[in-house]
Amino acid sequence: MSVYESLLELIGDRERVSVNETVLEHHSKGIAYHAPHAPDVVVFPKTAEEVSWVMAFANEHRIPVTPFGAGTSLEGHVIPVAGGISLDLTLMNNIIDIRPDDFLAIVEPGVTRLQLNEALKRYGLFFPVDPGADATIGGMAATNASGTNCVKYGVMRDQVLGLEVVLADGSVIQTGSLAVKSSAGYDLTGLFVGSEGTLGVFTRLIVRLHGIPEATNAIKACFPSLEAAAQAAFAVLKAGVGPGKIELVDEATIAAVNAYKKTDYPVKPTLFIELSGSPSSVEDGTKLVNELCEAEGAVSFVVETDSLARAKLWEARHHAAFAIQAAYPGKAMLSTDVCVPLSELPGAIADTRRLVDEQNMTAAIFGHVGDGNYHTVLAFDPNDADEMARIERVHAHIVRYALSRGGTCTGEHGIGIGKRAFLREEKGDAVLWMKRLKQLFDPNGILNPGKIF
Repeated sequence: MSVYESLLELIGDRERVSVNETVLEHHSKGIAYHAPHAPDVVVFPKTAEEVSWVMAFANEHRIPVTPFGAGTSLEGHVIPVAGGISLDLTLMNNIIDIRPDDFLAIVEPGVTRLQLNEALKRYGLFFPVDPGADATIGGMAATNASGTNCVKYGVMRDQVLGLEVVLADGSVIQTGSLAVKSSAGYDLTGLFVGSEGTLGVFTRLIVRLHGIPEATNAIKACFPSLEAAAQAAFAVLKAGVGPGKIELVDEATIAAVNAYKKTDYPVKPTLFIELSGSPSSVEDGTKLVNELCEAEGAVSFVVETDSLARAKLWEARHHAAFAIQAAYPGKAMLSTDVCVPLSELPGAIADTRRLVDEQNMTAAIFGHVGDGNYHTVLAFDPNDADEMARIERVHAHIVRYALSRGGTCTGEHGIGIGKRAFLREEKGDAVLWMKRLKQLFDPNGILNPGKIF
């Protein structure tokens, strides 16, 4: 039998085993610039047992398998570069259990972050990791996603207490537990989180939850220079205010957002800060943040407490990438991220802005100033060889600048396809041990081949 026929026999449902051209095309790419490659067949499992059947079959016949969630990854993780099976986990979208007194939920990998947070509202809880897109929990764990909330709540690896994982040969293991900590053996949960689908397929996740703060406000402070904005951010962090979010956006990006959203935000380096907690702590924190920003020469300081007004205030940050896309319709998008020590962030952003200006490129540059992670979004024509070469040079410069300052080639997007060339530069011989781990868990190399290494 063909692979399609064999999988159809395993799953027993023609609606969930597809070779339809539109379905194959949808599973051939992510949302960034990487060249698409279609799988041979797409399978939509509904249970861990079905995932196990598919993996055992694929392992026996040496067929590549690429896990697929919402398809919102930025480094080509979901592209089946070797063809084979695209394993779409979006039908495994059940919230199995919410345990409010234990501050945890048990979910299937296809549950999205917005779906989970909607279900959590009645308990006064929320799941904090927000990478921007409505990504699946499984995909977020696979890439160790983070986003704007990580300065207060941590990254995805901090939120995953345990996993059910189907390995390459179809066997199923459990890692972690319902307890918030453990000293029992190796931390396999931490190993699988961030492994980008190369070591196993998640079929169940135990995730940590947090209480919805009683009061929240949003602050937008503008500064005469990037350095002044950064110094204000560091002062806020040192003062122990404990911001929920603290983001730095440069003036060129604000200008692009104004053109896109028809807003009139001051075209200045801008800090976006969110404070949350009790009403009194938020009020006191806001006064202190105001004083610290004024000390660094802030030219404006806007505070919003209404939820709709807060959402509008954050648009300039969240829509930065869309602003660049809108300015260049039909072009591809490179969205890269690096992470540097906090003290190096202003210099890194300034260096990137200088570089893209020299290259006459329009770029959105914005940073999670609370953890030194910043993003550069560039639009370009992938069919223009000269432009592609310039993009690659700019990308390499941004990454190598971060590495030269003791940073990392990716803070939250992952390696995927786009950062493979830089992993060895950053990790050296440690990459050999990563490859040995890959060989141990996946000796036939069928799980998401072509990624990370």
